Parts: sequence; C-alpha cells; structure tokens
Amino acid sequence: EGRETRLRVVLRVRPLTCTETRRGDQRVVHSLGDGAVHVSAARHDATFGFSAVFDAGASQEAVFEGSGMRQLVELAMDGFSCTVFAFGQTGSGKTYTLMGPLAQSDTQPASPALLGLMQRSFTCLLEQSRSRGSDLALSASYLEIYNEQIRDLLSPGPPCSLPLRWSKTRGFYVENQLSVEFESLEAIVSLLLQGSQRRRTSAHALNRHSSRSHALLTIHVRSRAHHPPTWVLQAGACPSKQGTLCFVDLAGSERVKETGSSGELSLEANSINRSLLALGHCISLLAKPRGKRAHIPYRDSKLTRLLARSLGGSGITLMVACVSPSSRCLSETLSTLHYASRARRVTTRP
Repeated sequence: EGRETRLRVVLRVRPLTCTETRRGDQRVVHSLGDGAVHVSAARHDATFGFSAVFDAGASQEAVFEGSGMRQLVELAMDGFSCTVFAFGQTGSGKTYTLMGPLAQSDTQPASPALLGLMQRSFTCLLEQSRSRGSDLALSASYLEIYNEQIRDLLSPGPPCSLPLRWSKTRGFYVENQLSVEFESLEAIVSLLLQGSQRRRTSAHALNRHSSRSHALLTIHVRSRAHHPPTWVLQAGACPSKQGTLCFVDLAGSERVKETGSSGELSLEANSINRSLLALGHCISLLAKPRGKRAHIPYRDSKLTRLLARSLGGSGITLMVACVSPSSRCLSETLSTLHYASRARRVTTRP
C-alpha cells in the first residue's frame, strides 16, 4: 500500500484472419518468449519487452491466468481501485479479449473456452466472495463515451447524455449513473450482454463490428464486517472496505483512409482518435520521472477524466495491448507497441 507500482502491460497478438491469409499478408510480429516480441519487416527491425506476451495460439484462459487478472480481482476485494484496459487498432481483438465472441446473447451463450477476461473475473470474484464468507455487496455500472457524450448502458429507455462532475472527495464522477446490485454469475453476465448490445458499433473496411465508443464497466465491491464489536459501533466507525474493478474497452484507433469511413463514421473516428490521443498524451507525461512531470492534462477528454484515478493516482492498472501480426497493419501495430512500452514506465501509488 502506498508503494510505487508500475503499470502492468501485457501484449496479445491475434491470429491472421482468413482475409489476411487469402490476400497474402505476411506475419511481421513474432513472440520471442519471456515477454519479448520482435517486429521484422522492410526497413523495420525492433524488439519490445512486456510483462507477458500471448501469441496467436494462446487460449482465453491462458490470457486470464498469465496477465495477472486473478490478482487484480483479489486486490479489488481488498479495497483497492483496479482497472484493466484493452487498447489497440480497430479489429485487433480488444472486445474479444475482454468479452469473448460478439455473437453471444442470453439465449445463445458463448462456449466456456471462449469467454473473455470479464466473465472469468466475475466467476473468480463470486467464488472468492463465497470462500471468504465475508458479507460482500456487489453492484455494477456500465457506460459508454460516444462522441464525447457519456451514456448509461444499463438504464432503460433511449440513451441520454449524463453530466461528468468533479468533487474533492470523489474526483471525477458521472452524475445519475445507474448502479445495479447482483449476486449471481447469470445476473452480472446478463447485465454485461444487455449493455453491450446497446453499445454503438458499425461496420467498416477493417472490422464488421467496430466499437464506436469507449465502454467502461465498473464492479463495486463493498465488504462489511459481519458483527462488529460494540465498541466499534459506539466509536461510529463502520469497518468496511470499498474496492472497484473497472473494465475499459477502448474504441480502436483507425486511419480513416484505410477504413473507408465517411460522413458520420468519419466524425466518430475523429472523436475516438482525439480521446485516444489525449490518453496517449497523459500516459507519456506520466511516464516521466515524478520530479520532471508537467501538469497532466486529464481534463482534455471525458475518457482521461474518468481514467484519471486509475492512471495517475491511487489505482492498480493492467493494460492489455492488442495487435494484428499482418504486414498490412504494420504502422498501427508499431504505434500500439511504442505506446504500450511507454505505459510500462508509468507508476501509481495504490
């Protein structure tokens, strides 16, 4: 507690898609083992190091166990504020890593082997809470940032924009956000799928189901002591811990000329790229030694305001960088790898 903790950064390289193979794309990203990855293409030869690298053959379970996600769930139960965010080019496998296949619904669940970090974390959280026997209150809130508007994905009715406020005690928070209590795996998975179906997605040249918004699902873990001794009650202290586990599915960075977007799609892309740029700017400033840091511009976008605590403050953060191994995606892949390497130097004090 209070010790400087580095951001944990892991890399996932997805397999080449059928389209890429048919087109004759080359694999330019190769895992060297032991957290190192090598990019080799014409005029490019670079090696990057991460906490872990998962290549095309890695299962969803291997990513869960090897990324440190289980520890993150346990830390949230101990009262820490924990965040995992998936980052990378559009179509690089972020939503799949977090949630599993897109075609799942309440009536058509995904095969257990394909479930993503979110569902595996929920299972782990509920198992832990039963084994600890503590009186845990679990609730979830789910929102998206679409064209710089914050929308609640759980409240019924057409999505309306919610205001983002700041207070000394809470930092940045979303006003009137719905928080739903849950006790079973079915209940939280149902909330996740219900919210995801309301999220803005559309098709373009690089991705049939491109996320057009950043989505943040937060699990609030409140533990209450069973029967506090009388003196504790008289002292007016309520011995409770409050942790959070936040999953952030960032919309993919994209180059408009490659996705063939125009009109509304191109406006969305500009808004997505602007907020990712603001996030990148905050991360590169946070990566500098504490003494040399300028002011960190969290206020530049709604996304950076909502991630301010987990990035630069008192949180514990896991970043899953997702890349395509295809030669055609080389420039975006290199930019994700440079971004992720920089993030490894960021420290927080949980």
